[in-house]
Amino acid sequence: MYKIMIIEDDAVIAQQIKKYLQTWDYDVECACCFNHIMDDFSQMNPDLILLDLTLPYKNGFYWCNKIRKISKIPIMFISSATDNMNIVMAMNAGADDFISKPFDLNVLLAKIQALLRRSYDFTSQMNYLEYKGVRLNLGNSVVSYEGKSVELTKNESKILKILLEYKDEIVERDTLMEYLWQTDCYVDDNTLSVNVNRLRKTLEKIGIHDLIKTKKGIGYIL
Repeated sequence: MYKIMIIEDDAVIAQQIKKYLQTWDYDVECACCFNHIMDDFSQMNPDLILLDLTLPYKNGFYWCNKIRKISKIPIMFISSATDNMNIVMAMNAGADDFISKPFDLNVLLAKIQALLRRSYDFTSQMNYLEYKGVRLNLGNSVVSYEGKSVELTKNESKILKILLEYKDEIVERDTLMEYLWQTDCYVDDNTLSVNVNRLRKTLEKIGIHDLIKTKKGIGYIL
């Protein structure tokens, strides 16, 4: 199920969109703090954003730029400001699509479905992996948990990815080492332990404790 975040200060419009999209089995949340959009974004961790241009405090261009600095998530502007300059500015800010108010909800749905297909279907079947509230975004190597997030290094991301793919199963040390380094050269076995411990410490920064368990002499398991 894809999660959609609506950033729209007109509560009536926001609720209309939310209720309609929920009938199509989307998980939909509306931003509530328009001066703390990034906090809502981190907590919701959506797969697509519907972003109004005219908002309190800062406009949609500002928030689109902020989001683009940390995420490649698809963003669609929704706005009554439909002149060509606003559309060009929206695309330059990092938006993927633009729909003008007032719009037909069926047209909005079609645009959302097309944007999700372009963004996810041809890159991977899923853009994230999740286990017990811990969510790894495969696009930017960001881990989210209970409203907090942290970016992983390349090796940290690869370790967590394979453990999430084999959740509840032991991943042997040899399998992890081959996946990480893919080389015939000798790699010190202790190097893997160091990398796993670094991952654990990084996860602890956002409150994730004891997620990765060691199976002595065998490997690791979530």
